[in-house]
Amino acid sequence: MPSLEAVAIAPTRADVWHAANTHCRVQYQILAEAEPDLLCRALNLFALQGLTPQRVHVERQGDMLSLDIVMDGLSWHRAQVIAEKLRNLISVCSVDLQDADIAHVGPAHAAG
Repeated sequence: MPSLEAVAIAPTRADVWHAANTHCRVQYQILAEAEPDLLCRALNLFALQGLTPQRVHVERQGDMLSLDIVMDGLSWHRAQVIAEKLRNLISVCSVDLQDADIAHVGPAHAAG
């Protein structure tokens, strides 16, 4: 009869979706072809998750749209997943995701 062996328990994987994870303020900078439904499709990715952006700025430059979306209260992992979904939208050329608090910190000004 074979001897019983203790079962080694593998370390648990971090739960990147857990609500207690650190939240941050993120900024999405999106460059896409100027399609009439693009803004709705992009914002719908947030709406489907019950999220309302803090700020949305859209500017048309010829045949291109530049979207700047600021969202507060996301974990970094969740923000990255949304960025990947934005990249997968038809007519989106690029998506840049960054921490909005770091993005808006300018160089220190010397007192003169």
